[in-house]
Amino acid sequence: MRFSRLGPLVVAALVLCGLSATASAQSRVDTNVVYGMYSGAALLLDVHYPARPNGFGIIFIPGSGWSAPLGYAAAPLKESNQVEMYVPSLTQAGYTVFAITHRATPTFRYPAPLEDAQRSVRFIRHNAAKYGINPARIGGAGGSSGGHLVSMLGTIGGPGDASDTDPVNRESARLQCIVARAAPLDLLRMSPSIAKEAVALLLGVRVIEATPKTSVEYKTAWAASPINHVSPEAAPSLLIHGDVDQTVPFHQSEMMEAALKKAGVPVKLLRIAGGDHGPTFPGATNPPDYKAEMVKWFDTYLRKAGP
Repeated sequence: MRFSRLGPLVVAALVLCGLSATASAQSRVDTNVVYGMYSGAALLLDVHYPARPNGFGIIFIPGSGWSAPLGYAAAPLKESNQVEMYVPSLTQAGYTVFAITHRATPTFRYPAPLEDAQRSVRFIRHNAAKYGINPARIGGAGGSSGGHLVSMLGTIGGPGDASDTDPVNRESARLQCIVARAAPLDLLRMSPSIAKEAVALLLGVRVIEATPKTSVEYKTAWAASPINHVSPEAAPSLLIHGDVDQTVPFHQSEMMEAALKKAGVPVKLLRIAGGDHGPTFPGATNPPDYKAEMVKWFDTYLRKAGP
C-alpha cells in the first residue's frame, strides 16, 4: 500500500529531474535578435545560452537546400527542428549557440546566403563581450546547405572592411573551427538531379561536369565551392556524412578531407555506415555518437586551442 501511494510521487520526481536536466543545459533563449538589415528587412538569429558558459560561441546554420518557403506563416530557418536536435548537446557542453536565418531561394540567389552568414559572424564577433564569448575564436556547425555555408566561413571567411561606416562590417567573418554534416563542398560535382536543381536555383546557372572552365557557369560554381578555397589557414573541420547519401554524395566529404589534409589542416571524416541524407542519417546501422563527436571536436580545436 505504501509503495502504491509513493508511485505517483516517484514518477513526478523523475519528471522533475528530467526537466531539471534540460534546464541545466540551457538557461534561456533570446529570440529574434537583429544581426543586420537588408532592404529594410531584418536578418534574425536566436541566442541559445548555456547554464554554465565556457566562454566560446558557435554559429549554427540548419540545412534547407538554401531555400525557404514563401508566405507570412512560413517558419524561419532558425526554428528548424535541426536546432532542437543538435543545439542542446552544444549548450550542455557550455557553448553559446547562435542559430541564424539567412536569405534564401527562390527569392534570393547566391551570394546572399553567404553574405548573411558572414554578417552574422561579424555581428557576433563585434558583440562578443555582450554574449560573454571569445571574439578571436568562433566556431560553426551546419548540415547540408548549412554545412556548405559554415565551410565557406571556415575557408574563404571574409576580412573586415576597416573603412566601413558600420563597425560590425569591420570585423572578420572567418570561423576558427567547423563541423559540417553532409555538406555540398564542390558544386561542380553534384551528381543527383535533386542536388543539381538546388544548386542551379542557388547560383542562377546550370552546371554540369563538362561545363567549359571559361564559362560564367563554371566560374560561378567554382567560386561558391568551399573545396576551392582550402588553404593552410582553413578552419579545422569535422565532416560527418552518411555513406549512402542519395542527395549529397559521400564523395563530397572525401574530396574535402583530402584537400584539407594536403593543406595541413586538422580534419576528420566521420563515416555513418548506411546513412542517407538528413539530420538523423536515416537507414544508418549502429551509427557512432556523432553529436558527442561534434562536441569533442569543438572542445579540442575551438576551446582548448584558443588563447
